[in-house]
Amino acid sequence: MITIKKYPNRRLYDTSQSQYVNIDGIRELVMQHKEFRVIDSKTEEDLTKSILLQIISEVESNENQALLTQTLLKQLIRFYGNDMQGFMRQYLEQSVATFLDQQDTVQGMMKGVMDASSPMNVFGQFIEQNMSMWNAFTQSAKPAASGAKKPEKNEKPPEEDS
Repeated sequence: MITIKKYPNRRLYDTSQSQYVNIDGIRELVMQHKEFRVIDSKTEEDLTKSILLQIISEVESNENQALLTQTLLKQLIRFYGNDMQGFMRQYLEQSVATFLDQQDTVQGMMKGVMDASSPMNVFGQFIEQNMSMWNAFTQSAKPAASGAKKPEKNEKPPEEDS
């Protein structure tokens, strides 16, 4: 588990790398599926959730990358304090986890299809087939070439016994 300390000057320090990081560095840890926590350097309070929300807020401010619509955000806000809040949290976590699992499966299938049908793979398979046919041909030609003596230019081939 990577520990990142947040100092009063709002700087973030990655203790595992012994270097300062920014929000983009934290986002990269998330993208790489690395486990980390952000703590306040003085109180040791866990600040991970607020840093993650800050990352989401920054990404959501760019309309081209926004994932959460205003309607969805309003609906989520309505669940706070609601009797169904705990259920909704579990539902969202499980739904996203299931979606990511399915996405990985589909991407794996698509990669297999793309690998099989890419021009370079088809060309590679064609070359392999030709090489195996050539090897089979040369293997079958070896016994014939080693057992029979080729006639010289002026020499007549041996006649078969009738």
